[in-house]
Formats: sequence, structure tokens, C-alpha cells
Amino acid sequence: MKRVMSLAMATMLAGIGINAQAYEAGDWILRFGATTVTPNEDSDRIGLPTSPQTVLRGVSIDDDTQFGIIPVYMFSDNVGIELLAASPFEHDVTVKGAGIKAGSVTHLPPTLSMQWYPRGGLSGWQPYLGFGVNYTVIYDEEVDPELAGALGSLLGATEAELSLDNSFGLAAQAGMDFPITEKWAVNLAVWYLDIDSTAKIRTDVGDVKFDVSIDPWVYNVGIAYKF
Repeated sequence: MKRVMSLAMATMLAGIGINAQAYEAGDWILRFGATTVTPNEDSDRIGLPTSPQTVLRGVSIDDDTQFGIIPVYMFSDNVGIELLAASPFEHDVTVKGAGIKAGSVTHLPPTLSMQWYPRGGLSGWQPYLGFGVNYTVIYDEEVDPELAGALGSLLGATEAELSLDNSFGLAAQAGMDFPITEKWAVNLAVWYLDIDSTAKIRTDVGDVKFDVSIDPWVYNVGIAYKF
């Protein structure tokens, strides 16, 4: 994803004009495109009930790309407020070092940020920085048959359920709009989200509880329209 963004940025710099109107107080900007969540996860080691000598190394979480829609309102020429929204992201969860698929989770990470536009009021390309808060709603957690089978072999468990707590944390971002016309632009953006959760695997022979830091990088490659 980082390579795609670098190539896209080079293309925009080489081929796009800068004849767009300036961003001004009262403007609405709607950005939309491909939004990718790339977890930078870290988790506790996982001790198993009834088998204390067996310790798993934690879990890893894969990437996912969905349709993102990102409205912005400009309070002034230089200051705006943005909401990052997207269709639900679904991630596969794998046990580190064991090659066992643990399950899958779905989440929505709406993020509200205040933004600073140093070139607000000027025509042309529009870089921006933002800081804000993120609330991640995690739902539809499912245990994979591979994990259920492993728990059955190790513990004699016949039932297993996976759950993760929702998360509230800080967010930071940087982005750039490359104008095509007075209204349209190409947008590249990146966020870092602080997402910490507690995971629990419930079985009929005991529960397993461990902390997970997801802390993803989020990338958007898309289009922006100014109203």
C-alpha cells in the first residue's frame, strides 16, 4: 500500500495542474475512495486454562480495504473538521507462530479530527495535518474451526467464542489534495489510530483473556469534491 501511494503521489505531481480555487471558510469537501487499514498489532502471550505449560505467542491481524467516505467542513480558510467513515472492515486473526487461524472480526473505526491547512486561502495543492479521536466498534467476532479444533485437542473444549472490547483512542493524520479542476482533486491521506482492546476466548473449560494493541496505519487513495 505504501508503494501504491508513492507511485500515485509521483503521478499527481507530474501530471496534475493547480488551477483549483482556494479552500475558504464555509466550504464543504467530500473525499471518497479506497481506504486500507493495516494493523500494527501487538498482543499479550496467551496462557490456556487447564494447560498452563502451553503459552501461545499472541495474535496477528491482516489488512483490509473498504470504501471510505470522508466529509470535511472548513470553519476558516485554515481550519477544518473531518469525519473518517467507511464500510465495515473485516480482518482475519491468526495465532502467531502456530499457523492457526483464530477467527475473524469486523469493525468500524469512525475518527473525528481537527485539521490545519497551511495553504488555506491560496490556490493550488492543499496539504493538511490533523489530530483527533477515534472510537472503534468491534463486532461479529467469529472463532475459526482451526482454533476450535486446537482448543479441543489441547483442552478438551467443545465450545469456543471470541469477543473483543470496543476502543477509544487518539488519532493523527496527514494528507494532500492535488487539484484537477476548480471542484475536483485527487486525495492521498494517512492516519495513525490508537486502538487498544481486550480479547476474550470463552470455552466450556475456562476463559482466556489478553490485551491487544491494534494501532493501525490507515491509507486513503481517492477523489475529493469541494462544494
